[in-house]
Amino acid sequence: MSADKPGQPPEGGPEDAAKVAEQAAEAKQEKAKVEEQERSEGGKAAKGEPKAKAAKAKAPKAAAKEKLEDGEAKPKARRRRKAAEKAEPEAEAKAAEPQATEPEAKAAEEPQPKAARAKAKEPAPKAAPSRRGKAPQKPRRRVVRARARYVRTSARKARMVCGHLRGKSIAEARAILAFTPREVARDWSKLLESAVANAESNHELLQDDLIVREAYADEGPTIKRFRPRAMGRATPIRKRTSHLTITLTAAPENGAGRRKG
Repeated sequence: MSADKPGQPPEGGPEDAAKVAEQAAEAKQEKAKVEEQERSEGGKAAKGEPKAKAAKAKAPKAAAKEKLEDGEAKPKARRRRKAAEKAEPEAEAKAAEPQATEPEAKAAEEPQPKAARAKAKEPAPKAAPSRRGKAPQKPRRRVVRARARYVRTSARKARMVCGHLRGKSIAEARAILAFTPREVARDWSKLLESAVANAESNHELLQDDLIVREAYADEGPTIKRFRPRAMGRATPIRKRTSHLTITLTAAPENGAGRRKG
């Protein structure tokens, strides 16, 4: 527009039209460049989003691995410290020990004789176990036994005689049996003499040192018979038997263990 007529555009020549066309082409090129830049930036942003997500997901895993590595490293460091602490006193003890001289080292290296090896291998004798509160056990006295089986008398009648023999010496038992008014006393007397003979011949004991330790009678089998009675009846008869036993032993030195009466 001119200064005189502001409403009308100024009239120009061909040079002005060429300049306007060039400016329009440059403006179009700039717009195209701007659009291309915007498109490229948008693609890069879209590609960067999954990478950022992946990095966020990997972050906690990496932290967990670092914690595990730290936890493994700590006990290893502790073990190394403990090993070093243990090694220090051992090294000090070795340094404090006197070093053996050359002849002593040679003597230690030389092979020992067989007798010395046998003595070294023999285990030390074990100490006998001490029994507190228990007196030492006395040696057991020998016991001599004589037995008569199937004696034709009842066990009850035999027990009435043997009760007087327990704890008596041989001389006293002989006297009791000699003056007992029962038929079974003869069987007891024979059995007593048999027991004394066993002690003297088999065990080399003297009859003056012996006492009657036990005397008892056990029941034996019963023999059954029948006796005819009036009016064709039969009455049973039971013939009892018994087993007699006498045991002798050496009398104690102080006379203890003997029964009185």
